[in-house]
Amino acid sequence: MKLDGGRVLVLDGEEVLPVIKALASETRQAMLALLTDQVLNVSELAAAMNLPHSTVSFNINQLQAAGLVSVATEPGTRGTQKLCAKRYDEVHIRLPGAAVEKTPNVTSVAMPIGSYRFVEAKPSCGLVSENKIIGMLDDPRSFFEPDHVHAQLIWIAEDGYIEYAFPNNLPYGVLPRTLELSMEICSEAPSHNPDWPSDITLVINDVEVGTWTSPGDYGGKPGLLTPAWWPTERTTHGLLKQWTVTEGGTLIDGVTLSSVAIADLRLAQSNHIKVRLAVKEDARHRGGLNLFGRKFGNYPQDILMRITYDFPKGSGPGAAA
Repeated sequence: MKLDGGRVLVLDGEEVLPVIKALASETRQAMLALLTDQVLNVSELAAAMNLPHSTVSFNINQLQAAGLVSVATEPGTRGTQKLCAKRYDEVHIRLPGAAVEKTPNVTSVAMPIGSYRFVEAKPSCGLVSENKIIGMLDDPRSFFEPDHVHAQLIWIAEDGYIEYAFPNNLPYGVLPRTLELSMEICSEAPSHNPDWPSDITLVINDVEVGTWTSPGDYGGKPGLLTPAWWPTERTTHGLLKQWTVTEGGTLIDGVTLSSVAIADLRLAQSNHIKVRLAVKEDARHRGGLNLFGRKFGNYPQDILMRITYDFPKGSGPGAAA
């Protein structure tokens, strides 16, 4: 499936039903087809489809309410006109029910980026949901607005950090083997700049796992998931990175990063796993960071943690009593 240049709407939960209802109409599907490569007003749509103006207006309102089209009012030759534009090229629907990890001896958690525990930021900084700016731009107090849990893009300039508390779902007494942490992330430059390095350090349970230098901050074109209202001259997408802590050391995207091993993280000693992403004050490149949720950027995922483990010999499922 080719998504280059397209916009993908990813839905789950209560968001699904209104979109399905809006698409359950041949008339509205035909309207979306007409709007694929052009912006049309209501009169032009009515003429192209040979339908009454009122019928087209009703169906456009249904598509707009479902978030599938955007409507802008502009001056026309006679009064005002409603310009209609298609927002997405594809719709992906997550079916109800939790995803179950099929591999034995694995625990995994998806953490929304807005569910942080602590944050330290200074201007320029901010956070936005799928639909709006949360609080005020460049005001660190906005990170404590109740709506912060809905954040889909968070940015911190220069130095600072954001910290999460992941639940520790490891069964008691097991032996952790690997911890994987993946996310979409990049530097934070004014507007955007692909040549803007930033030293981003991952800290787990107060242990510095390693520092990755982000090459830059990416914008200038829409991200596959970035909402249409967000300006393309700002940051629109990042890079998908994966840290892996093993028994022999830490890697990033399969390349050795540090000698920190999974035993150093002391996973069995607390009921949660503390994860901090930081740009330290003494970093060589203090280029800030952008963090993307599953409805922003290019990758439909939150911060994913996956831990593999073994049961000690003679214990675990299937062991003799």
